[in-house]
Formats: sequence, C-alpha cells, structure tokens
Amino acid sequence: MPEIVLRPLAVADMPAVLAVQAQCYGDMLLESSDALASRLALSPDTCWAAALPDGALAAYLFTHPWPEDALPPLDGVLARDWMPGAALTWFVHDMAVAPVGRGMGLAQRLYAAARDAALADGLLSSRLIAVQSAAVWWRRLGYATIAAGEYAEKLADYGDDAVLMERRL
Repeated sequence: MPEIVLRPLAVADMPAVLAVQAQCYGDMLLESSDALASRLALSPDTCWAAALPDGALAAYLFTHPWPEDALPPLDGVLARDWMPGAALTWFVHDMAVAPVGRGMGLAQRLYAAARDAALADGLLSSRLIAVQSAAVWWRRLGYATIAAGEYAEKLADYGDDAVLMERRL
C-alpha cells in the first residue's frame, strides 16, 4: 500500500479537487472551484488533503465554522459575514475519496485531522449533510439525523437522499 501524506489543502489543489469530485459525485452535486476555494479561505486549518507519494490527490475534506442557525448553500461562495458572537458549529461540507484512495482509511484520517483543528478552534458541535447514502458511515462517527424543519428547501438542493446530521464533538 502506498504511503499517504495528510496535509492541509491549498488553493493550488483546486484542479485536483475538481477531478476527484467529478469521480465521486453526479452532476447535481458538483461545485465550482470558487465555491470550494471560499470554504478553504474561511477555514484553512480544517480543510485537508490526502496525497499519494507522487503528489496526486487521493482524497480531500472541506470543513469550516458556520452559524448553528443556518446551512451553507450548495455551490455558494461563502464569507465570514455572520454576526459577532454568533453560535458556531463545525460544518463538514464535503469529503471525497477518489477510487485510487479507497480502502485505505483516508476518510477517517482526514476527518480526525480536521476535527482536531476544529476542537482547537473552540468548536464543540458539528453538522453535515450526508449525500449518496453516506449517512450510515457518518452514524458510525456519532452523527445522528435531525429534522430538516426550516432547512428543508436548502437541504433539497443536495438531492432527494440528503440527510441533515449533527453531533457533539
């Protein structure tokens, strides 16, 4: 098994991120480089990459702080425009493992690295939107489904099988 290097994501990784994204998602869930780069700019310490020895990207993870009372838009450019003192959660936005990286435990390793950074930033809760039947995997990490409620319209943008989930860190 090749040795994988976990490292913070960089803006220079965006072309490789888009390539991995295209291998993992249907057209409906593809996001622009600008949208993903805005998440990286929002929280560079909590966005991670898994690279093969030749430097090729095997997996990535985008996470960031976000107000507890809102959901970030799919493919939207984000900014730190919430009110000072707003209650924040660690939002796990997008994790994808390319076919070349599957079976190596990369998702768990990326998640742990980003979670440690989120905890160091003082974030104590987490939310995510599970897509493509990934809710089972997230449940193993302690996430539980919550009612979409007021977020139903925004959640629908993520697909019919999208599930809103949360956990305490």
